[in-house]
Amino acid sequence: MGATDFDILRSFVRKYCGFRTTTHSLIMSSFDELESSAMDEVRSEFSLPIYQVGPLIPHMLLHASPSLPDYFSWLDSRPKSSVLYVSLGSFLPISASQMGEIVAGLADSGIPFLLVSRDSKLCRPDGIEGSAGLVVPWCDQLRVLRHPSVGGFLTHCGWNSTLEALYAGAPMITFPLFWDQEPNSKLVVEEWGIGRRLKEKDENLTSELTASKVKRFMDLDDEESKCMRDRSEKMKEICWDALNAGGSSSQNLQGFLDQITNKCC
Repeated sequence: MGATDFDILRSFVRKYCGFRTTTHSLIMSSFDELESSAMDEVRSEFSLPIYQVGPLIPHMLLHASPSLPDYFSWLDSRPKSSVLYVSLGSFLPISASQMGEIVAGLADSGIPFLLVSRDSKLCRPDGIEGSAGLVVPWCDQLRVLRHPSVGGFLTHCGWNSTLEALYAGAPMITFPLFWDQEPNSKLVVEEWGIGRRLKEKDENLTSELTASKVKRFMDLDDEESKCMRDRSEKMKEICWDALNAGGSSSQNLQGFLDQITNKCC
């Protein structure tokens, strides 16, 4: 969590002036081990209890056994860690020109990819002509990220997507679009060391740049890529430990429930 995050939080507090006096606790979707120093700063801003109970993502649904869509058969046919999963969100869609450069770069990279897009011109049963890509209008993101053939995630760095990637142990190529996505990207790349930026601020987004970044990112023999993937696996273990019985998020949730129970008694 960087300075921008604190500005957002303080703005929220100023706008809702009754927050400090009417709220008895604050629940957050992160977990203690992920942002310990930042949370110390946040707690210093408030006198109320703060409980980190995350990652708040639908991980419990992974234990269900639904009939899987056809794109999972496509994933099953790909080698381990060979596919780049691409989803840039739906709330703030990128421009048509930017998407065009990204799609062209993905196609030119030669890397198999699964792209989520609602663009009917891209969503064809045979994927994108001349490429190893498949395009779908929607997918079960967490289950896809956990699939053995998926070796990385090109993401806008929304917080939920970031948490799902952490849970799955998926390294990220970041392409932030708005608000908290930029500091989230900074965490992924600079603090946690589990991703790379699609482009730097002084670079123009082109298909050539996209293809180059994607090929290097998905090169499993690249030493930097190996280190990044090792760190992603370690972050996954920390994330799972937080959720397990006796983990920090499990204990924090119990602490919150105890507080509610005590207030009701």
